[in-house]
Amino acid sequence: MSQIIKNSIPFGKPITDNSELLTIRKVIKSGRYVHGNQTEEFEKKFKKFTNAKYAVTVSSCTAAMHLFYLSYGICKGDEVIVPAQTHVSTAHAVELVGAKPVFVDCELKTGNIDIDKIEKKINKKTKVIAVVHFLGIPVDIRKVKKIAKKYNLLILEDCALALGAKIENKHVGLHGDAGVFSFYPVKHITTAEGGMLITKDKKLSEIVKSKKAFGVDKNYNERDLPGQYDVKELGLNYRMSEVHAAIGNQQMLKLKKFLEIRKRNFNFMLKNLKDLKNFLILKNLNKNIISSNYSLCLILNKRLLSKRAKIIKDLKNNGVGTSIYYPKPVPLMKYYKSKYGYRKSLFINASIVSENSITLPVGPHISLKLISCICSVLKEILKKY
Repeated sequence: MSQIIKNSIPFGKPITDNSELLTIRKVIKSGRYVHGNQTEEFEKKFKKFTNAKYAVTVSSCTAAMHLFYLSYGICKGDEVIVPAQTHVSTAHAVELVGAKPVFVDCELKTGNIDIDKIEKKINKKTKVIAVVHFLGIPVDIRKVKKIAKKYNLLILEDCALALGAKIENKHVGLHGDAGVFSFYPVKHITTAEGGMLITKDKKLSEIVKSKKAFGVDKNYNERDLPGQYDVKELGLNYRMSEVHAAIGNQQMLKLKKFLEIRKRNFNFMLKNLKDLKNFLILKNLNKNIISSNYSLCLILNKRLLSKRAKIIKDLKNNGVGTSIYYPKPVPLMKYYKSKYGYRKSLFINASIVSENSITLPVGPHISLKLISCICSVLKEILKKY
């Protein structure tokens, strides 16, 4: 096979330049690495972009979810509805407060939680429905809200892969009680590592701010004298540093362009691959929903399933980086399977997405020319099988 891509294309790559370096240098020169204006500025920019009422920086998306559950007193004896097809952190945050994640299978067209199966999992112990906007394709949150209202449940939106996604022109994360975001290096924007929680609830934002910083009653900037504070509740150290926030502030200035390129790349790749047989492409099917176009996911049919590893290896050998979202449905990972005894038969669709998928890159580190090359390489590989 002729290699038409000279340099390897990673699945994801943070896009940074001299602007991030200059801002980091300013922070280092100031000597103030926490409790500064960079985190405050980042929160303001994020609020403006999402149109959230409150935004709180944290050390990771997982930390944001953990803080959400702690803030609402979710604990041992409680249950939380969680999609089977997600990153393990979505479930881990529930486990960390002692509650039980109750997993629901996904639908095949989008990879999102199968809303029609949620109600069957609800009982008196259920306190929260956690939804994940899988690969940036928003869940039909309107249906979820009806269920939550019927049973008086909270809604947490995991938007780790969905920055820029909207439902009826309203940003994801604003439809439930809170939304959480990730700034891991391959996400839509990065802070190297970090997260954000957005909400319309002032009380929740205040509790999260307190709990993320040891539970102190006065933050560093509110003290007239050193040591002038008390600890009113049990808290954690889930703060975002000034260095991380400084990167985030520069990334926010580029976010609109990043999203435009992702949309362009996704649509171009979709156009080039949509007529091929032997796989399904996960995509947004609702006109009232805007995807964040995190990646393009192929679900191979039975004919190609046994060849998935070879196809991925061939793509790698020809310079195309790929990923899999995710290696197994969460309830079938060793920790959860051992603890709760879940069977594969309960998560047929999630198993299909995990075992049959190949996820292709569409990030802003890739040009249209390279998207064309990726499609050509894939087509050539598929001819072999």
